[in-house]
Amino acid sequence: MPAPHVTRGVPVAAAGAALALLLSACGQASTPLSDRQQEVRSTETNVKMTDCASECTGELDGAKYAIKLPSSWNGTLLLYSHGYRFAAPAPPSFDPVDTDAQVSSTDSDGTGSDPLSASLLEAGYALAGSSYKSNGWATADGVKAGVDLRAHFVKLVGTPKRTYVWGDSLGGLVSQLLAEAHPDWVDGAAPMCGVLGGPTRNFDTALDVAFAVKALIDPQLKLTGYTDQQDATANWEHASAAVQKAAADVAGGGTAKVMFIGSLVDAPTATATYDGHDLPSQVKARVEALLTALAFGTSGRYELEQRVGGNPSGNSDADYPSRIDEAETSLIGTVGGKVEALQQQLAAAPRVSADATARSAFEKLGDPTGKLTVPTLTMHTEQDPLVLVQNETVFEARVREAKRSDKLVQLYIAPPKTYSETAKAPYGAGHCRFSDGQRLGLVNVLDGWVRRSAYPVPAGVASLIGEGIDPAFAPGQWPGDESS
Repeated sequence: MPAPHVTRGVPVAAAGAALALLLSACGQASTPLSDRQQEVRSTETNVKMTDCASECTGELDGAKYAIKLPSSWNGTLLLYSHGYRFAAPAPPSFDPVDTDAQVSSTDSDGTGSDPLSASLLEAGYALAGSSYKSNGWATADGVKAGVDLRAHFVKLVGTPKRTYVWGDSLGGLVSQLLAEAHPDWVDGAAPMCGVLGGPTRNFDTALDVAFAVKALIDPQLKLTGYTDQQDATANWEHASAAVQKAAADVAGGGTAKVMFIGSLVDAPTATATYDGHDLPSQVKARVEALLTALAFGTSGRYELEQRVGGNPSGNSDADYPSRIDEAETSLIGTVGGKVEALQQQLAAAPRVSADATARSAFEKLGDPTGKLTVPTLTMHTEQDPLVLVQNETVFEARVREAKRSDKLVQLYIAPPKTYSETAKAPYGAGHCRFSDGQRLGLVNVLDGWVRRSAYPVPAGVASLIGEGIDPAFAPGQWPGDESS
């Protein structure tokens, strides 16, 4: 996934001062601290390190890496995992394949020259990140790259007093997998817009979109088993044109079909481009969201099926009628649709069964357990058209079941009520669309939680995260889980 657009930052000194005030009332634990805990809680701001010089960039087992060191190190290593990268130029942007290292969310080439990286370095953090050995759904490669790079950092620079793993989207999932697998050196985790509901749920929902588009709008759409990347792309292009044409056809019922399909998967009614302030804007937002899902349900699915040896997704048990509530029924009726008729048309379409072996292989690539051992601070946009915010609902339930809720805090970012299509949303709407200040605040809040045991109640850290944080927000159930 391409690096998200960011806008404003916050002064590091101001954030640090606010954090100090917030934490001043928090006492230290009364029980003796272990040697590791003492290291983690160290307040040293000029930790000894070795300059890795020419070895600050390179390649480890086929993955390019980059390390950026501050002038004065606070002892913390921020280990970044990047988001999904298509294995070949793919819709909707068809950008060239990216294999560069990335040391933060907004670093595009491993140089750390972006404002966010500069602010983190100024605050004393060491930054490290890498590409993965392969692109696509490369979670296992991402975890290995993180393990290898942390070990390499220790060899070149020195042992961190604390290591925080963080990442966007697929990188959020990779970060969580690293935290669960390596509590021996991970001290805190900050998955952003992460695929924390697990791989099969997310690709099953992408299949739901494609299935409904095929049943209602584009009968030619192939759902699985693409012969090659070009076949997958051609299917997306045909379906994309059909969905956009349908969305404009109010009188013929096409607009209602688009809104109906969006409701099946709880697609947001606002995106980075469209603020959803009125019905036409909501329709455009639903189109953008559905086309984004279709890109991963075609080009992304082709790569995935090659990786796991078959189709890992299915909808044979999906209860589509239960997914449309009264408010959605009313909205669809506003544009001339009849939900019952659309449900009947959907019910007539043949369902898709997953290949059991492929599904099992997909799950083994990495699925969070919720068995947290370190402070974990997630952040998600409320209107995410790709990695639904309901991923956080599923993750929280797993954490609660594992009785680790004390290790989890979830932050949500709401978009401004209005924004122009040209300027786009500065934060809160779109996939991984956060400001520099929000990302910097996330790191600082996690640091306070790890080093000073300051549990970050969302309302209490609002000033550190900045505008957009929505302490009252709670995502709904995963599409199809509403009755559970």
